Amino acid sequence: MVKSFYDLNEKDVLALAISLEEEDGKIYGEFAERMRPIYPKTAAVVDAMREEESGHRHQLTEIYRQKFGDYIPLIRRHDMKGFVNRRPIWLNRILTVEQVRNEIGSMELETKRFYEAAAQKSTSAPVRQLLNDLAQEESKHVKLAEELEKKQVESGERKQEEEAARRTFVLQVVQPGLAGLMDGSVSTLAPVFAAAFATRNSWDAFLVGMAASIGAGISMGFAEALSDDGALSGRGQPLLRGSVCGAMTTLGGIGHTLPYLIPSFYYATVVAVIVVAIELTVISWIRHHYMDTPLLSAIFQVVLGGILVFITGILIGSA
Repeated sequence: MVKSFYDLNEKDVLALAISLEEEDGKIYGEFAERMRPIYPKTAAVVDAMREEESGHRHQLTEIYRQKFGDYIPLIRRHDMKGFVNRRPIWLNRILTVEQVRNEIGSMELETKRFYEAAAQKSTSAPVRQLLNDLAQEESKHVKLAEELEKKQVESGERKQEEEAARRTFVLQVVQPGLAGLMDGSVSTLAPVFAAAFATRNSWDAFLVGMAASIGAGISMGFAEALSDDGALSGRGQPLLRGSVCGAMTTLGGIGHTLPYLIPSFYYATVVAVIVVAIELTVISWIRHHYMDTPLLSAIFQVVLGGILVFITGILIGSA
């Protein structure tokens, strides 16, 4: 049963404060460990804040034992009304600095308000003084994080971390996704247009395109996932890479397959050709933006390959 803060006595308030500091310290520890490989400087800041939370918990525990003994009842944040029910972003597969900073700011602000309310409720001068001091410390944490972030930006440390994060994102997400998108968009051109020009029937072309797209997605997904466990290459979890690669492969093939839901074969083919042009343009842009390939070179490579496969499908279907 959820309880109101105003129903707590001083003993309960201190027990809740100890629980809050312990929980926040563990969350900060999880943040630091998750960010350490990519954002080492930011992880060091979070580690320092975690140590301060541990110090707060020891102060609260000491004054609790002086007044009420060694047994501390377990009263948690979600047992009380008024606390924000936050989504556990520390469980996200991908965690950004901005997400962590916003979450820490929210946690510190909420805890500051709690200490201010708890201090007003306390009848003991030493307890009230400690709670007021902790409220001020929580205010400093938010300012400290902002100041440290500013220093990191000015010194170039943040730029280095962001560049490392970008490389990791490209390695773990963009590369398998791009490989899948290229394979799905290009390799399925031949069967789709061969079926379309062989049967002159939109529905038949649609069925062939769906089979080719889904089949290629499953094949590419397994191939990517089984190619590397990511332990040494830094390419990330095989399941994530395989899922991204498989999904993008299927998406690349379905794009120029869906137009064949249009009953008219000629109209469907015109729309499909337009979609193919858009797909090849998007692939070229991704190669240029993330893989640092010169734009004209990327367009030439992708478009030339797509046109050759496209012509192959038409010639085979028209034979």
